Amino acid sequence: MKLKIISSLVLLAGMVTLLSTTLKAQTDTLDNLQEFNARKGLPNFFAKVKSGKAVSIAYLGGSITAAQGGWREQSLKWFQDQYPQAEIKHINAGVGGTGSDLGVFRVKNDVINFHPDLVFVEFAVNDGGLAPERIYQTMEGIVRQVWRADAKTDICFVYTLSGNMVPTLQAGKLWPSMLAMEHVALFYDIPSVKFGPEVISLIKDNRLIFQGKPEENLGKIVFSVDNVHPLAQTGHKIYTEVLTRSLKLIQNNTETFKHKLGKPYVADNWEEAQMISVKALTKTGDWQELTDADTVAKTFRSKFPCLIKSDNGGAAIKVRFKGRMAGIYDIMGPGSGQYSVVSDGGAPQLYTRFDKYGTYYHSNYFCLPMMPQGEHEVEFRVSTRPQDKMAILRKGNGIIGDLAKYNENSCYAGWLLLLGKLKN
Repeated sequence: MKLKIISSLVLLAGMVTLLSTTLKAQTDTLDNLQEFNARKGLPNFFAKVKSGKAVSIAYLGGSITAAQGGWREQSLKWFQDQYPQAEIKHINAGVGGTGSDLGVFRVKNDVINFHPDLVFVEFAVNDGGLAPERIYQTMEGIVRQVWRADAKTDICFVYTLSGNMVPTLQAGKLWPSMLAMEHVALFYDIPSVKFGPEVISLIKDNRLIFQGKPEENLGKIVFSVDNVHPLAQTGHKIYTEVLTRSLKLIQNNTETFKHKLGKPYVADNWEEAQMISVKALTKTGDWQELTDADTVAKTFRSKFPCLIKSDNGGAAIKVRFKGRMAGIYDIMGPGSGQYSVVSDGGAPQLYTRFDKYGTYYHSNYFCLPMMPQGEHEVEFRVSTRPQDKMAILRKGNGIIGDLAKYNENSCYAGWLLLLGKLKN
């Protein structure tokens, strides 16, 4: 009996070693600068567009995707030029300064509800600081939501880059966010396009500098001014050229099929992520639902059909839900204050809604720490606690301007972010 137990333990150890080696080999295989991984391609989209039928393309990402005149609009024009017989529309689902951890909540409202035939997902830069485990959860959540809604919708991951990533790519390795996304792409046979190899090649040939002023670098390709956002005529053009030459390799693959959702890559993925309008939530205290007479509300109306605001200390949004996490998708800017959040009757936790970019209003979001799966009660209360806005602004480089605009300390809210389901 003792010999059998020892033999079993040796066999188990061997299996663990083999599994570990296999996983490491997979990681090593994915960690490369291969420009394009076709995998199962985009056959449903290409079959439809080549037949002359109307199609729509969704672009889900951050500011690099949202940029006017950038790779989104340039690639759309390429599609329209390639397939003039088809009516091709697009959905701009890019939101600056946000990653897949907001995208997974946004994807139903901003993408799925428009019934796209193809979805490009771009979060490599804004996910640059996220742990791989979180990226597995969010990116897989996006994929599973899209295919749960329509199994014939094709998806393509694209990996943009910022200046801090260049040394890693020059060493022949992927930035960790890209590598994490590649694991999800491989698991679901999703094609992926890496924009970095072409940029690195141009740098190596001394033809491109990543950051600079075009007027000071005549004869060179200046990729960006700020080390992140590509210039339309250079960086974005490179992105578009890489993407379109990759797409040409798979445009003749038109054997349609339905994407299958089997066992997930990570069991705790965020497939259940959703956004719920604050209009539907229980509110106490003095909250104002903003109309387009308010310049902030008018500016962000496309993102926030309902936007509420309060500077009344103690005013609260109360949420009862069954799930794992809650948060708020809101507005930050000169007149923003702080939320004091109480979860399950615990001690209040402050969430400041003012940052070094507070010289102007911009959409933002915050989520509470992950909770045990179950029933929870959360109150998002408007705090009256003061904050030193000037000290915060000194960390940035914006133009402060009129000091009076910083006197207000209001909380905005547009959407509840929820991993779970509301309870009455």
